[in-house]
Amino acid sequence: MARVDPAVAAARTAVRTALAGLGPGDLVLVACSGGADSLALAAAVAFEARRVGRSVRSRGHAVRAGAVVVDHGLQEGSADVAARAAEQCRALGLDPVLVRRPERPARPALSEGQARPERPDGAGAGGPEAAARELRYGAIEEAAAQTGAVRVLLGHTLDDQAEQVLLGLARGAGARSLAGMPRERGILRRPFLGLRRAQTEAVCAASGLDYWTDPTNLLPDAGSADRFTPLRSRVRGRVLPVLEETLGPGVAEALARTADQLRDDADLLDTLAADLLAGARAAAVPGPDSQSEPDSGPGLDSEPGEDALDVEVLARAHPALRRRALRLAALAAGCRPTDTTTRHVDALDAFVVSWSGQGPAGLPGGARARRACGSLFLRAAPTGISDGWTGVRPPTTTQE
Repeated sequence: MARVDPAVAAARTAVRTALAGLGPGDLVLVACSGGADSLALAAAVAFEARRVGRSVRSRGHAVRAGAVVVDHGLQEGSADVAARAAEQCRALGLDPVLVRRPERPARPALSEGQARPERPDGAGAGGPEAAARELRYGAIEEAAAQTGAVRVLLGHTLDDQAEQVLLGLARGAGARSLAGMPRERGILRRPFLGLRRAQTEAVCAASGLDYWTDPTNLLPDAGSADRFTPLRSRVRGRVLPVLEETLGPGVAEALARTADQLRDDADLLDTLAADLLAGARAAAVPGPDSQSEPDSGPGLDSEPGEDALDVEVLARAHPALRRRALRLAALAAGCRPTDTTTRHVDALDAFVVSWSGQGPAGLPGGARARRACGSLFLRAAPTGISDGWTGVRPPTTTQE
């Protein structure tokens, strides 16, 4: 028997776990960009899809394996890169292979004197990377719905996870952000979170795959210092190497372990916070007779579309749970996770623990919060202006 390259074996083992439990004929899609990580994933899926559930007692069965390639059209030649990625996926035996080019929404017209919204194209707090990510996941989910795929595999590696944790630390983020990217969320799976980027490159070399290197993932040469370099690429090219040099090897692995440990803690805290939020909603009794407090807005009763939370229930909770519950309430009101900062949670918490008659507070995306009659009210912005752009976006709790 021919010896299997160690990196290829590691990739196949990781994918085998991600495919476990699929039934005969189920469809799994690989999100492929043409880079080393996703092409290595495509190769491993093409191999393992023929033998799901195989063991000493079972011959296993085949599942269908396809791919979706998302072309953002942001770089010259991106269509050629997408076409080459799709070609290699088909050569591996993946079918169907879809190429998607998501369209950015057109900027709404402004009336005379009206200011352009702060973040019309993702260039604000979330940045262009966040905007591209949102479009990418939207295209992937659309492809999964169109094809009936039951799982979509993403090629994020241990290196990506380590970079994610460092970025969270730099932002002063909480445990949920420091928990990094989850291995599973809905139909999404990330089987390579235990593999290094060098291993995926080795898989491509052993499999004869020609991977593409995104120039924005590289630090600019001295002569092109003005080229835009995403923050993640600077962490990859500058920060992690310095940490490895200073602290010794194993920094990336340690950061990934930290993410795994914090994810368990964050999952528990999120569950408890969701229970607290549900209790505060159930106990909220809006109306002018519930308590006598100064009017903080137009009318004491709950307005249509408002989320009412009982202040006393929230005030009795531990501050860590209360603040987490308030953040969840803000996300439910349409606030983006990437935009909902400690400052916003502080403002909500002040309505609960340091009430002094303050007026309504603004939240990300045009949402509003106010206190009246012993209840905290959160209201999403009207559809069409929630983020100054296209409407209320569904909240998520993770940054990916």
